[in-house]
Amino acid sequence: MLDLFTIFSKGGIVLWCFQSTSQISQFFIPSVNSLIKTVILQERTSSNNNYEQDSLSLKYRLDNEFDLVFVIAFQKILQLSYVDKFLDDIQLEFRDKYKNELARKNYFMEFEFSKNFKEVLKSAEEWGKAQACIPKQMRTFNESTKSKKTVASMIERKGDDKENKKKIKLTDTQKNVKEVNHNDVSFNEEDLITQNRLKMAQKMGAMNSNKLKKNKEKVPKPSPKATKQPRTWPLGGAAKDISSLDYTKDKPNNNADSPIEIETNNEIVGQMVGSIKDIEIDSDSDEEESNEKFETAAERKRKNDSKKSVFSMFKGLVGRKNLTATDMDPVLEKLKEHLVAKNVAIEIATKLCDSVSSKLEGKVLGSFESVASTVKNTMIESLVQILSPKRRIDILRDAMMAKKNDKPYVMAFCGVNGVGKSTNLAKICFWLIENNLRVLIAACDTFRAGAVEQLRTHTKHLNALHPAKKHNDQQMVQLYEKGYGKDAAGIAMEAINHAKEAKYDIVLVDTAGRMQDNEPLMRALTKLIKVNEPDMVLFVGEALVGNEAVDQLVKFNQALADYSSSVTPHLIDGIVLTKFDTIDDKVGAAISMTYITGQPIVFVGTGQTYTDLKSLNAKAVVAALMK
Repeated sequence: MLDLFTIFSKGGIVLWCFQSTSQISQFFIPSVNSLIKTVILQERTSSNNNYEQDSLSLKYRLDNEFDLVFVIAFQKILQLSYVDKFLDDIQLEFRDKYKNELARKNYFMEFEFSKNFKEVLKSAEEWGKAQACIPKQMRTFNESTKSKKTVASMIERKGDDKENKKKIKLTDTQKNVKEVNHNDVSFNEEDLITQNRLKMAQKMGAMNSNKLKKNKEKVPKPSPKATKQPRTWPLGGAAKDISSLDYTKDKPNNNADSPIEIETNNEIVGQMVGSIKDIEIDSDSDEEESNEKFETAAERKRKNDSKKSVFSMFKGLVGRKNLTATDMDPVLEKLKEHLVAKNVAIEIATKLCDSVSSKLEGKVLGSFESVASTVKNTMIESLVQILSPKRRIDILRDAMMAKKNDKPYVMAFCGVNGVGKSTNLAKICFWLIENNLRVLIAACDTFRAGAVEQLRTHTKHLNALHPAKKHNDQQMVQLYEKGYGKDAAGIAMEAINHAKEAKYDIVLVDTAGRMQDNEPLMRALTKLIKVNEPDMVLFVGEALVGNEAVDQLVKFNQALADYSSSVTPHLIDGIVLTKFDTIDDKVGAAISMTYITGQPIVFVGTGQTYTDLKSLNAKAVVAALMK
């Protein structure tokens, strides 16, 4: 039984609606709004056109010719076999009845569709009952492939592999000859041709071997007296030269307890005031060349044929038929291979192509548009929309608002091992100091050896770049540490309380690297986030990974939801993409990460200095991806 059925335009105008009871709409409105927000607006449509939320199931159809959306809602527990047929029939019925009004975009007229709806629904239900009554017939033994095998074919003998290979080669040559000649040639003639070819190949091989022998005879043999002498290096292992390798004996303060001398580069100070610069990726490819890359052979043949006739130029002035999935499949298949080669996860690439197919199916092409260019441009629009933030991201503004409320702005960093959490935390810290914000770093990585010492070194460098005398005798960065083997959630809580008392503006919480399958460490991370409630949880991921990025993000988000006792758990709010300068134009990890969570890439790490921090330029990344 259907609970809700509605037809609305992509502009948000409801044309017609059916609901089983008067109060059912209140129950389904959040699910329909979620479908519109997360699937239709973000162009995340799938091939099965199914969307599930809680105990509800929604099926939808997109009519791209008239920009309409047909949605059915029912309980997930119900198994309605006629839903797909009903959606197809009701879409055709509504189109045929009001095609003139829909062509004129007359969405505000009164659509009397109740009678047609009941008739189509009744016929679809009867069809479903008839299909359920038809018993599924099992395949007989004679219809199976096993019945065609003989007992002799199942017996393995020595030497069968070689004979089979010869037979396969022979049959391949026979097929090639038949395809070339397109004549009914007998097997004996083909066999004779193949034998002649083999004889010719043997003769050519013998001739080549004789030439090689002659060339070898001409090569002069090296004289036995000429032997290679070992090379002697200046400091090549002599005992008396070992002392010359010690470069610290002449330097003062050569003991372990002496303070570290920090060489600061004051040229980088003052370069990151205000907003972070966008990352730019060079893309020199022409539009026409990139479109030709995805063109099918049929389209190229059509273009070549059109050049042969003078009057063929007038054929392009007439609009083509509506796009179908068959027209787009060859182009989308090439496009998917291209995305996977650029490091997009294969699952995400498949979903993107399905989404583009759903969006374009039924659309009428323009007079001078090709299938390849239309599909490619639609994919570019979808990718730019995916990378564009869905909400405002302004950390400086949020930090100033928190400062007015007498509390610090808290950012927590999480991710797997070795992705660069501490390094990029220091880069973000430098950017915040450049904008005159005092930062407290909480060393909550109490697991990895050297993690606290690494943050301590960064703190010394940052304070050397921005000394207290330039900021009214206030220390701009401080490290809050409690050593190793302690509870990370407790250290973060103490650091936040210390920041409130000392009037620090921002708290950066560094956590231990952990694999997404490590349950104890994932529980500890969930506890840290739940107890301290940071304003932003940033996932730090590498730009080098493809499919692994999907697995990491999904399991991190799932762990934060599963191990939290809260009804509304705090999940990942944004992404920090590191090592972006090592991937050239294989920027697919950015697409995979943002598609999975729907969260934006807040920062991009590109190098080793503190100024190597950028914001993501969606158009530049997509241009490099489609190059």
